[in-house]
Amino acid sequence: PLAYGGGEGSLDRLLPSINTSLSPRKRTTSQCKSEPPLLRTSKRTIYTAGRPPWYNEHGTQSKEAFVIGLCGGSASGKTTVARKIIEALDVPWVVLLSMDSFYKVLTAEQQLQAANNDYNFDHPDAFDFSLLVHTLRKLKQGKSVKIPVYDFTTHGRQKEWKTVYGASVIIFEGIMLFADKELLKLLDMKIFVDTDSDIRLVRRLRRDITERGRDIEGVIKQYNKFVKPAFEQYIEPTMRLADIVVPRGGGNMVAIDLIVQHVHSQLEERELSVRAALASAHQAQPLPQTLSVLESTPQVRGMHTIIRNKETSRDEFIFYSKRLMRLLIERALSFLPSQVHIVQTPQGEDYEGRTFHGKRQITGVSILRAGETMEPALRAVCKDVRIGKILIQTNQDTGEPELHYLRLPKDISEDHVILTDCTVSTGAAAMMAIRVLLYHDAQEDKILLVSLLMAEMGVHSVAYAFPQVKIITTAVDKKVNDLFHIIPGIGNFGDRYFGTDAPPDWSDDDMDEPSC
Repeated sequence: PLAYGGGEGSLDRLLPSINTSLSPRKRTTSQCKSEPPLLRTSKRTIYTAGRPPWYNEHGTQSKEAFVIGLCGGSASGKTTVARKIIEALDVPWVVLLSMDSFYKVLTAEQQLQAANNDYNFDHPDAFDFSLLVHTLRKLKQGKSVKIPVYDFTTHGRQKEWKTVYGASVIIFEGIMLFADKELLKLLDMKIFVDTDSDIRLVRRLRRDITERGRDIEGVIKQYNKFVKPAFEQYIEPTMRLADIVVPRGGGNMVAIDLIVQHVHSQLEERELSVRAALASAHQAQPLPQTLSVLESTPQVRGMHTIIRNKETSRDEFIFYSKRLMRLLIERALSFLPSQVHIVQTPQGEDYEGRTFHGKRQITGVSILRAGETMEPALRAVCKDVRIGKILIQTNQDTGEPELHYLRLPKDISEDHVILTDCTVSTGAAAMMAIRVLLYHDAQEDKILLVSLLMAEMGVHSVAYAFPQVKIITTAVDKKVNDLFHIIPGIGNFGDRYFGTDAPPDWSDDDMDEPSC
């Protein structure tokens, strides 16, 4: 089931210098979706557009992602192999990308050729390798990237690009994936999917006719003129560069199982599961200077007594939570820049006051669903505030946050952003939210994280990862237990506020989908 290739020693024999004529095969174009669906197993979500935001004490990602390159002829089953690897891996933060997204933008003349099946999409020159290498390098480093979305019916890129935030494992598939030296250097594991040419031709006919609106004559013409010769000249010779060759594509479960075992061993070596380290990090350290805690007046202490009491009714819980939120938002606004502003009173006297000083306005971003409860308080004190929303859910099996929904106002680069979340225990969800804001050009020193209750661990995690973010809360509890619940804590804020039932193993950082 498996054949082992030559590996790194063959890097000097890359395309297009390879011109060895081998057996006939064809071209890959696994259709790229603008929004790839979540792949789910019975255990957990294993595909996501985000990644766990684990950082070292300098605020940088500790480990690079593990990149698997899947090469092979068109319709050889690369995407099927990739999805079966993802399902068998059963780990979070796996991103699946297609080389088809990186076709070059065609000129008007090339567009006409493509419409007549006379443009060679199966040549290395058809791909934007510089963009591909730049994108994969950033993604491997855990940085945000924008992926072009290719439309096979119009032979061009769509206007909107999709954003991917990084991964622990990246699976990149494409027909020319082994055809560039710089690209090969980024691949930690190289797999070649080898499928019989007749099977690939049948698959291509079915796909191009049913999914891409082509006719039989055009598909066969393109296959004979470009696909088959390109496979013989450019694709099949790169099989020697593969670490593993998978015959028969997605049906070869023996090969897929061996690949998965190897990836698991690599992930263990890279120590991607660092929650235990996060839990013990920065213990016994003084609270950071970026933290501001609401003064514990008898009024504040009294409201905490009510909302922390498990016997408090839902109505009272909501009422006193809203009072605390109003005080908290007012405190957060005191950290915004202001300048002296002199006005004249009705009595004709000057009054030296202060006014907000900034090029742009204030944007509020709530981490759904609990953070959304702070929006009324924010709207009550900030006129014309813009609101964005982020949905982050904690995976119950891995304990790691996953980004599921994002809607931000346009151009927040100059805005002061008030990020709201009701409780922060480990800080994982808040850190991911901050990272997303930074990727959308928000400035770190203009972000204020506002939370009713935080654990010391969460405060330290956020402060060390993002030392310029201002943290404002009404109280800081010292402990987080083995289930990452804040101790003594407040319970699951979202469930107490909305009147829903918490799962038995909830965490304070859990973000459940909003109730309809």
